[in-house]
Amino acid sequence: MSEITEIEPPRIGRTLIMGILNATPDSFYDGGRIRGPEQAYDLAVRMCADGADWLDVGGESSRPGAAPIDQDEELRRVLPVFEALRGLPARLSVDTRRAETARRALASGAGMVNDVTALRDDPDMAAVVAESGCLCVLMHMRGDPMTMQAAPQYNDVVDDICAFFEERIEAAARAGVRDEQLWLDPGFGFGKTPAHNLELLRRLRAFKRFGRPVLIGTSNKSTIGAVLGVPVEERMEGTAATVTAAIMNGADAIRVHDVRAMARVARMTDAILAGEQYTHE
Repeated sequence: MSEITEIEPPRIGRTLIMGILNATPDSFYDGGRIRGPEQAYDLAVRMCADGADWLDVGGESSRPGAAPIDQDEELRRVLPVFEALRGLPARLSVDTRRAETARRALASGAGMVNDVTALRDDPDMAAVVAESGCLCVLMHMRGDPMTMQAAPQYNDVVDDICAFFEERIEAAARAGVRDEQLWLDPGFGFGKTPAHNLELLRRLRAFKRFGRPVLIGTSNKSTIGAVLGVPVEERMEGTAATVTAAIMNGADAIRVHDVRAMARVARMTDAILAGEQYTHE
């Protein structure tokens, strides 16, 4: 496994952009868009040119109702993509809940594991993260993709997720994962109603109490469709609004499909937040 010893902190004053590369046939927005490493490379090059700091590669859909795939199929989908993306200027992340996929992706150039189960699904995942020294996103999800949207309920969605993060950070520490390796994602759309998701955006700054970068992925999700009454291919403006709200409320990084447009939204929002400190060069 590649050893990753240097952790790059979030860039102060600038929101990081994570482009989504789904090597899946059934993702809710872009399923089937990438059918091989050549298409993945072409899209990744465009994303880099459009402002992506990270490229998040996944081989298993986590959309509501998605059925799991087996280990071999996930590896077949993602490993050729990582090989194709070597040498691009953006850093690489692997979106997986499986330790073996993470291990193989890290050996192929990934610098981050984005685990939608927050190290809960695979008992070996925490050890892989600890031993490699890679960055790791702990994401909140109630249930699993098959069940997560079945009437999700919380006492208080933000307080409950904060309690979840406290437990997961402690569990990661017990496994040897250093605090500075961790990013947090409250899981917009993962086991939440539209009302829960909108409250997460309003109160996102609550997650800054942990002192770790906060990543959020709102891109084209069903909450936007529910609010605006539009299909998935018409959610660009709604995504822009949620990205702006997230950054204004403390997000350090945004995970998006449309890198060019959302990178511009992020830069504009960053400039608003910078106020008189902002100077055009």
